Formats: sequence, C-alpha cells, structure tokens
Amino acid sequence: MDEQRVLKIIVAGEGGQGVQSIGELLAEAAFQAGKQALYIPNFGVEQRGGVSVAYVQIAEEAIGAPKFLYADLLAVLSKRAAERTKGYIKPGTIYLYEESALAAPVIDDQAVGIQGYETVAPEGFAKMVGAAAAPASSPPVDPSIRPVGIRAAQTAKAELTPRVFNIIVLGAITKLIKVLPPAGVKEAIAKKFGAKFRENPELEALNYQALAKGLTMIETEGQQ
Repeated sequence: MDEQRVLKIIVAGEGGQGVQSIGELLAEAAFQAGKQALYIPNFGVEQRGGVSVAYVQIAEEAIGAPKFLYADLLAVLSKRAAERTKGYIKPGTIYLYEESALAAPVIDDQAVGIQGYETVAPEGFAKMVGAAAAPASSPPVDPSIRPVGIRAAQTAKAELTPRVFNIIVLGAITKLIKVLPPAGVKEAIAKKFGAKFRENPELEALNYQALAKGLTMIETEGQQ
C-alpha cells in the first residue's frame, strides 16, 4: 500500500449479520500491523432490523477525514445494503457480494455513475424484503468495476455454523485488500472474542476455520 494512500472499505448488510464485528476486526488487525485505522459504525434510522454499515479506513500515516465519497472495496451482504451503498462505487471499486443474497451490479454505461442493480432478496431475509432468493446475474458490463461473488452463507451453514458467516466474509476481504497479514486478523479475532472462546473452545476453532475458508474462497473461485 502506498504510504500516502488511504484504503477505504465499506461493509454493509442487515442487522444481525455481524457487519460491525467485521469493521472492528479490520481496524484492530490494522493497528496490530502498525498501521493507522479508522472505523465508524452506522446502524441506520432503525435500531433493529435496519441496514448496518461499517466504514473502515486503513493507511500507513494519520487519516485526515473520517468520511469519504467512494470505496476501494464495497462488501454487501443483502439487497437493502446494496441499495443503500451503491453511491459509493467508483471505477476500480472491488464489489464483494454474497451470492445467496444478491446479484452482481449491472452498470448502465450510458449513464453517469452507478445507476442500477439487479438484485434479489437475501436467502435468510426473504420475509424481511418480501422476495425469494435467486442465483447471481452476469458480471457488470463495465470492466473497471470488479465484482467478486462468494458463498459465505452457504459455506457457513453447510460446513461450519451460521454464526461464523461474517468471519468468512472477513477472510475474503482480507485476501482482497492485501494489506493485512492473516495472522494479524486471527489475533484480532482472538482478542475480541477471547472470553467467549474460553467458555467455548469449539467456537474458537470454528472462527479460525471460517477465516481460512474466506481466505481460500477467493482463490478457489478465481478472484485473486
């Protein structure tokens, strides 16, 4: 990462998906790596059942502004989150999306900016948004936007536990941004959830397995 560059990350989903934990862990891992980090949570108007957004900035030097206009990486985990955060996309943005929740963005190259998305409701939130899940659409026609689809929800449910869904997403983000050592992210997880892990060692193992799944998921799906 360029010393003067600030890496801007947004993670967005529904309340209860562990979005804020992802933001906290990214910031903590950055601090442990000797970098500067700024994490700002946003829970929307609704305190419960609303869209949850985590804004994270990582840099080698002091970060000047707490807010930013565009994201270098945008991770969206639900339909409403995609609609809420679509204005943060710019040419070159990495668009990480949960395939069971929504489709890749469809860019209208005749318009200015990112105008429309073909999305479907999250599988786990079908009742909330009133629609059924469907497979992802084709990637955006604009080659400057990089869509990366992952199957974190399906993997967590089938191979681990739904409780570690967000840690799989964290692993995928870690792989894509390439500025945080996975070992440091693992240490951040241990620091945040240490008390729970002491009570339930099995949960500790599941979290570390989830992190590894997220890291390798990017490679196995050809998104390096």
